[in-house]
Amino acid sequence: MTRAMGSEYMEWAKTRSQARFNLASSGVAELPRSALPVRMEDVELTGPSFYGYPPLQERLARKAGVSAECVVAAIGTSMANHLALAAFLDPGDEALVEEPTYGPLVDAASYLGADVRRFPRRAEQAFAVDPDDVARALTPRTRLVVLSNLHNPSSALVTEDALRRVGELAGGAGARVLVDEVYLDSLFERAPRSAITLDPERFVVTSSLTKVYGLGGLRCGWVVADPAAARRIWRLNDLFGAVPAHSAERLSIVALDHLPSLAARARNLLEANRATLQAFFDRRPELDVPRLQAGMVAFPRLRRGDVDALCALLREKHDTTVVPGRFFGRSNHFRVAYGCLPETLAGGLERLGAALDEVGR
Repeated sequence: MTRAMGSEYMEWAKTRSQARFNLASSGVAELPRSALPVRMEDVELTGPSFYGYPPLQERLARKAGVSAECVVAAIGTSMANHLALAAFLDPGDEALVEEPTYGPLVDAASYLGADVRRFPRRAEQAFAVDPDDVARALTPRTRLVVLSNLHNPSSALVTEDALRRVGELAGGAGARVLVDEVYLDSLFERAPRSAITLDPERFVVTSSLTKVYGLGGLRCGWVVADPAAARRIWRLNDLFGAVPAHSAERLSIVALDHLPSLAARARNLLEANRATLQAFFDRRPELDVPRLQAGMVAFPRLRRGDVDALCALLREKHDTTVVPGRFFGRSNHFRVAYGCLPETLAGGLERLGAALDEVGR
């Protein structure tokens, strides 16, 4: 397989996704600084941030429900995923990755020299994980099974039974399971326990504060693994991340100490926006999409027409962006994010409707 030298999706996201009505950005609307009760004494420029800043490690461990020795702080979920992939994949190893999926997961595994195989998450099954599909795709060379929960791009939940079965299958092949859980907190009080609790020797999970809480600027991410694997990941981070920005660590502590109020803001925003988006989908017969249950992204299929042409029309004529499905491996789908402000969603959906009408004509 050709080695990836970057991410086509991330380049697009940084250079082409911005618009007046941005329905491509996949996190909750950025938290205003005034909403985080920060005092000047909460911020220091330099501190003992070597293999984890102890106060931050303590809070991340408490959030994850593990001991601090199981947590590796990272610069966002993207770096957390890269570290986890690098820890368990050598060149020539096989990574078995869900399809469709968040493109940089595939790009990073390819860059590390892994052979990437895929197992399907089918639209006709509402993008559920079928362990039988994983079983059919596993080979003796598989060292890591990679999936997201909630699923990016569809927000489908992987059930605990399915996760447990995937873990058993991976264990039988001598592999681990990497679960990107960055969207799982968007279930709030309904969120299931993390996959790490099912079998700490078999699962490794990644997450961050970036998506659900509107705190992308803090880059507060983490990996949770068994202690021996966590030590290995910390040493790998010496090559990639070295020492983090201490002021961001201190601000992340403030955020973690006030997470219930940040979660309430996010829940209210997402619940209202989900109802708005579902009402839009109900009026658009040209789109095929499972009913929205949770999360903050949806992945409709365009029944007829060209998705790239639709996305280009949206951007060029209507100053609106959604993500073309080709970045996830599904060229007839596109991803709509709805963590934005309500007025942004309403304006974007009005323009998406107009573009769909034009494409239909």
